[in-house]
Amino acid sequence: MPYERFAPLFERTDAELQDAGVRRMTVNEKPGFPCRVSLVDADVGDTVLLLSFAHHDVDSPYRAAGPIFVRRGAKTARPAVGEIPVMLRHRLLSVRAYDAAAMLVDAEIVQGSELEAAVERLFGDRSVSYLHIHNAKPGCYNCSVVRA
Repeated sequence: MPYERFAPLFERTDAELQDAGVRRMTVNEKPGFPCRVSLVDADVGDTVLLLSFAHHDVDSPYRAAGPIFVRRGAKTARPAVGEIPVMLRHRLLSVRAYDAAAMLVDAEIVQGSELEAAVERLFGDRSVSYLHIHNAKPGCYNCSVVRA
């Protein structure tokens, strides 16, 4: 996700953020605050925003929004084909597979260390167009995966 989409929020006061349902926080542990822009865990002392984000903004019963963290000044991640961000490797993940009509086709719960195999299995079904990866316990959205 492009940081520019969230940058103006960092200029708002805490009261303005709260009115918009957003919370400014200072990171107090690592890992624990995964940034959805940079796809890295924020460092202790970093400023992050916690906000609701429509991560599956589609015309489908599977339309969804959920909480995400964004770090101040984050650089937009651009993983290479087949690259798994470190942020995902140490978490329990829910991987959801969708078809071109944004309908759920399949889903798996995997340890982040096993994510490559899950991605391969799910994309083995030719009807799968894309995947969404969430943290399995809190349910927060992490990222989407598209076919190369």
